[in-house]
Amino acid sequence: MTELTASPSVWRDFLAQQGARFDADGTEVLGFGPATPSPQSLESFMAPLTDLGLIAASGEEAASFLHGQLTNDVQKLDENSARLAGYCTAKGRLLATLLMWRDQQSIFLQLPRSLQPAIQKRLQMFILRAKAKLADAGTSHAALGLAGPATANALAEWFPVLPQQAYDKTSNGNGTLIRLADAAGSPRYQWIAAPEILVAAWPRLVQHLAPTAAQAWRLTDIRAGVPSITASTQEQFVPQMINFELIGGVNFKKGCYPGQEIVARSQYLGKLKRRTLLATIDSDTAQAGNEVFAVTDPGQPCGMVVNAEPLGEGRALALVELKLAAAEDAIHLGAADGPALHFHDLPYELADPQ
Repeated sequence: MTELTASPSVWRDFLAQQGARFDADGTEVLGFGPATPSPQSLESFMAPLTDLGLIAASGEEAASFLHGQLTNDVQKLDENSARLAGYCTAKGRLLATLLMWRDQQSIFLQLPRSLQPAIQKRLQMFILRAKAKLADAGTSHAALGLAGPATANALAEWFPVLPQQAYDKTSNGNGTLIRLADAAGSPRYQWIAAPEILVAAWPRLVQHLAPTAAQAWRLTDIRAGVPSITASTQEQFVPQMINFELIGGVNFKKGCYPGQEIVARSQYLGKLKRRTLLATIDSDTAQAGNEVFAVTDPGQPCGMVVNAEPLGEGRALALVELKLAAAEDAIHLGAADGPALHFHDLPYELADPQ
């Protein structure tokens, strides 16, 4: 297996020339220039997604192999759409959440770069005699997240016809463009292309979109109610606990995959007792994996933070997995007397299993 690099060097070097500031690992863009605008102040922006990794699966049996490993249908994935999918343990607990799409040669799996080595290695273990190969595609592809009402004009030069619905996809010589779920009524896209293409496009894109930190993109994921499994939440949730089947991440008709029986049983036997809700937290230090507590039952946690990002002014926006029985109670971060959580409507209904 090819050793992972922090990000495509051409892309990273170019971003540094544009004033990008990176974290200590050189993986994530923290902002541009000496100060980064608050995500709240950005109506339209673009964010280099160097914190995301990419696995390419190729070979005549790549689709059938992945179909037997992931929670969504890979066999029927066409070249005009993308899909969410989960990778579970045998106990149905999520090891990773993925965005997947395909072209004529490969099926691509996008996930946090910090998880990619272990997930790629685990998948590799199960290939056995299948005619499939896995490779790190992060050196040949770069990803740019674009959000806000100005994105249509910004992208028109390279993609005259934009994907219209969430998870629609289009590709041409300029790369792949995927429409993601809207956030707060604003469209979102990912442009995945060779680094050189994004480098060439950058000077014209900045005329429409403010370059900013990857954190701004993750906040739009949270607003859209789209969770991401991270190192601190691996093996904590079955897909339904993070609403994954509600946003198209699970296909209950596709057949076996690791944990499939448990996931199906959670869906069809009884009412789900845990879901993920959207919340503002009175703390800007909230992190994925933090436990939350109800004041009426302070001795044990009633849920866990799935994803959280600072909002400014000492607050964070979060997706929080919670016992539904506790949802009407006062909920606090870390302890029953910790920072308070304030819940908001998700952009989709928390439907019960059928």
